[in-house]
Amino acid sequence: MNWNDSGYLLSKNKYNENSIVAEIFTESHGKCLGIIFGASSKKIKNYLQTGNKLHINYTYKNEGKIGYFKVEILKALSPLYFDNKKKLMCLSSAMNLIKLLTVEFQENQKIFELINDFFIILKNNNWIKEYVFWELKLLKLVGYDLELNNIVNKEIINNKTTYYVKSSSEKKIVPNFLVDLDSDELDNNKLLNGLKLVGDYLEKNILKPNNINYPRARLDFIKILK
Repeated sequence: MNWNDSGYLLSKNKYNENSIVAEIFTESHGKCLGIIFGASSKKIKNYLQTGNKLHINYTYKNEGKIGYFKVEILKALSPLYFDNKKKLMCLSSAMNLIKLLTVEFQENQKIFELINDFFIILKNNNWIKEYVFWELKLLKLVGYDLELNNIVNKEIINNKTTYYVKSSSEKKIVPNFLVDLDSDELDNNKLLNGLKLVGDYLEKNILKPNNINYPRARLDFIKILK
């Protein structure tokens, strides 16, 4: 079988001296795994960066066995952030989450559009805040809706509003910006708390039940924000 598509490079791993195994999330075929021969050549090595958008030709001879990619660059997106370590690590974290939370050969146009949206978010001033909501939307698309408005309590002390999780045995504070979309209370600690809240939900409901290690790329991203 043979088909053409476009997609974003999620990951790559060495296959042999001159080739890699790549995972690409495509527009019409979902996440696909394939071998790219000659990936160490100067011609294509530079554009095989995580997050780059590629045109791919995919071929496989036997169903159930790994296929082969021929690739051409469409948009070199990753190099735009080589001088911005925070955004580069965010990119790595986002692509890694797509890799972990999707299954092979399952078309999902909404997730493909979500990846498109991610690169728009990186251009915005409040990109970290928007990225937290991006992760929440990704979780919802794969069937895990956090539904914050249904699980939080609100208390007002000295004219200050605080949100916390209802079901927790202890008060787990929820950053205001995740519940009150008009809130202008935003600082680095609140952004980190937002990422931690999503990460805790991810670990408890998806990663641990499926024996998946917590993604290193996300830990590295959070670490550089501190």
